[in-house]
Amino acid sequence: MSAAGDDTSGRPRRRRMEIFAFLFLTAVLMPAAAVATVGGYGLAVWVYQMLAGPPGPPAR
Repeated sequence: MSAAGDDTSGRPRRRRMEIFAFLFLTAVLMPAAAVATVGGYGLAVWVYQMLAGPPGPPAR
């Protein structure tokens, strides 16, 4: 039982899985992380302004 047969038959599958993982990371995960980051920051600013009031000079 040699491992040479298993090694050569697994390489195309491994390469395909690496390409799939790269495409998933670049097309799905990173855009979702960017939207979540910007949305989270917007939510934090919104909540802060609800508690502290809107920005600008104080009312007279």
